[in-house]
This record gives sequence, structure tokens and C-alpha cells, in this order.
Amino acid sequence: MVKTQAKSTFNFSALLAWIVGILVSLAVGSGMINSILTIPYIPELITQIAGWIVVIGAIISVIAAIFSR
Repeated sequence: MVKTQAKSTFNFSALLAWIVGILVSLAVGSGMINSILTIPYIPELITQIAGWIVVIGAIISVIAAIFSR
């Protein structure tokens, strides 16, 4: 038989890790958009598009987390 855990438990370390992940992804995406961070052998336009994908994904993650509560 499989044991299930309650969904309503608060885990501070998980929250902290999630916040750090969001901040890091926003920083990296912003750096890619502004051409501060580059990827070798990848054209600048592709890097900027990937940066926008990272930023939009982070924003969607924040919105989804707000609505899941």
C-alpha cells in the first residue's frame, strides 16, 4: 500500500529553494536578453530568445504557484 503525504504542510526549505530558483532564473534570463551572458557558438538572437523564454517561464511559475494556493 502506498502512503500519501498531506498537501497542506508548509516546508520552509522548499519555499526558500523555490524563491532562489525564481530569482536565479530571472537574473540569468535578463542577462541573456541584454547580451551580458552569452552561449558560445550560439547566435546572439537565439540567446536573447532563450532569455525571454526563461523569464516568461519564471513569471508563469510564479502565477501558477499563486493560483495553486
